[in-house]
Amino acid sequence: MAPSLNRACIAMATMPAFPRGRVYPLALAMASATFCVPASAQTAANESATPDIELGSPGASRWGLGVAASASQSPYRGDGSNFGGLPLLYYENAWFRFLGTSAALKAPTWRLGANNAVSFEGVVKYDGAGYDEDDSSALDGMDERKGGFWAGGAIAWSNPIARLSASWMTDISSESEGRLFELKLDRRFDFGRLSLTPRLQAQWLDGKYVDYYFGVRAHEALANRPRYEGGSGVAQGAGLRMDYRFDGHHAVFLDLAVTRLPDEIKDSPIVDRSTVSRATVGYLYRF
Repeated sequence: MAPSLNRACIAMATMPAFPRGRVYPLALAMASATFCVPASAQTAANESATPDIELGSPGASRWGLGVAASASQSPYRGDGSNFGGLPLLYYENAWFRFLGTSAALKAPTWRLGANNAVSFEGVVKYDGAGYDEDDSSALDGMDERKGGFWAGGAIAWSNPIARLSASWMTDISSESEGRLFELKLDRRFDFGRLSLTPRLQAQWLDGKYVDYYFGVRAHEALANRPRYEGGSGVAQGAGLRMDYRFDGHHAVFLDLAVTRLPDEIKDSPIVDRSTVSRATVGYLYRF
C-alpha cells in the first residue's frame, strides 16, 4: 500500500495477547487489518493481524503503550517496499476499545455455553490508504488518492476449534465512497509464554473502492498508462501472528502477512504485483 500502507498496517497492528479468560473479544482491526490489501487494508491492518487481547474482569479498564514498525510491499508500479513506525496507544473497558487509529463500541457478549461466545462491535477507524504522484514515476500525473475514515460493524464466533469473524465497512469520509466485506478464520495456539495465531481471510472490495485506488481516469491516461476502470474483486490472504509475553506487563509481537490481489487490481496499469507481503513487529507495555 504505497507509503500510506505502512501507516494503516501499523495502526492495525495486533496487540500482544496476555493470559486472561479464554473468550476472545472481536477483532478491532477489521478490514484491514490485518490483511493489508493495498489500499484497503491500507486496512490493514489492520490489519492488520487481529488483536488477541483476552477478556479480563468485565468492568475492568486496561491501558497499554507501545511502538510498532512495519515493512511492506507496495502494489503500485515502481514503488518497491515501504517502511514505517507508529506509537501504539491501547485502552479498553467493558464497552469501549481504542487502538492506534481505531475505536470500537462493544455490545454485551452472547455466551453459548462454557466454550462458545458470539460478540458484536461497531467500529470507526482511519485508513491511511492512497498515494501521491511523487511516490513513483509510474504515478506521475495521477491525482492524489487520499485515505479516510471508515465505519461499520462486525460479528465474531469464538469456539474451541477456531474463531470465525465477519465485518462490513464503508467509507464515511466519501473519498473512495467504497465498501468492504471481510471473512476471517483464525486460531490461537499457546506454548507457555509464546502464542502462535495462524489465519486465513478473504476480503471483498467493491468497484468504487478498486476504481478509486487503482483506476486511471481519462485525464490521467497516457500512451503507456491507458484509462482503467476497476471493478469489484476478492482479495485472499494468510498470516501468522506471534506473541511472546515476558510477564503480565511486557510483550513483543511479530505479524507476517501475504495477500493475493484480485484480477481487478492486478489488471490496473499502475499495478505490477499479483501478491503483496508485510511484516510488523512491535512492543507493548500494559499497565
